[in-house]
Amino acid sequence: MKGIVLAGGLGMRLRPLTNVTNKHLLPVYDRPMIYYPIETLCAAGIREIMLVTGGNSAGDFLRLLGNGAEFGLRGIYYAYQQGEGGIADALRLCEHFADGQRIVVILGDNIFQCGIAPYVERFAAQESGARILLKESEDLQRFGVPVFDGDRIVGIEEKPAVPKSRYAVTGLYMYDARVFEYIARLTPSARGEYEIADVNNFYIREGQLQYDVLDGWWSDAGTFESLFHAGELIARGRSRVRQQVDRQ
Repeated sequence: MKGIVLAGGLGMRLRPLTNVTNKHLLPVYDRPMIYYPIETLCAAGIREIMLVTGGNSAGDFLRLLGNGAEFGLRGIYYAYQQGEGGIADALRLCEHFADGQRIVVILGDNIFQCGIAPYVERFAAQESGARILLKESEDLQRFGVPVFDGDRIVGIEEKPAVPKSRYAVTGLYMYDARVFEYIARLTPSARGEYEIADVNNFYIREGQLQYDVLDGWWSDAGTFESLFHAGELIARGRSRVRQQVDRQ
């Protein structure tokens, strides 16, 4: 299984910080933001990753990450997204890299407290289809939100004004090779982007989307508030680990 980190976009909500660098190179507590999604994939046993970026700071990722050896990767590959076409538009650049294999896709500003290995294992055990992770949120208007019929997801609404559940779709998606067929069938949304929610809805209509409710906390870092909050959560976790070590 291969991993994909999507780290494009202009980071408009984090200006003026992103006037001089890519959002995903900003610090979250004690390391660059981009480290967290890469480490999340590595901890799940993924050893080949493609990073999709864009804008004027793309070369800085190569200087920072090199060939991925620091993370124990067999290889890290790079793709460049022109403009801001949305998550699905960035993902379409990875079709050659995926080479027909299943993929685990993570947004570059998403940080997970707990490892994703159990969810990746469940995805690997699926015969086919896709798998997503959900988490309760009080800020649902910023995310995709699942619509349920009982325990079954019947649709995903992107950034709804009136959410139909209390769950947000986190920025981690697991897909079989059909994802690129579905992306090829997309048309731009009212926002002018190719929405990942539309990709997930293709899988839902085929009865091929599974989900898990995430253990532990999850945060994106795409706004000043969430960037600060993510740093606080990580700092607390590091402090607890140090206290446990000191008591031993």
